[in-house]
Amino acid sequence: MTPTNQSFAFLQSLGPLEIFVVVFLILLLFGAKKLPELARGMGKAMKEFKKATKDVEEDIRTAMEEEPEVEVKKEPKPVKTQPTSPESDN
Repeated sequence: MTPTNQSFAFLQSLGPLEIFVVVFLILLLFGAKKLPELARGMGKAMKEFKKATKDVEEDIRTAMEEEPEVEVKKEPKPVKTQPTSPESDN
């Protein structure tokens, strides 16, 4: 699924009666004269939200590209010594 399809996936489960009820409630709450104003405001808000999301994604990508690679220093392995026994010194 693409992001656009995911955003509106819930609409597939709504029937015509549910959609009618939602539209009717919106008309009752805001009135017919306020709907264009409301839609315009929601459109601007969505546009700003998408722009902010895009800006944050670009900042993250830029930061990841600019981050210097950290050089890993390998510690020398300890030298294993054979235990000495008093008999071997003779």
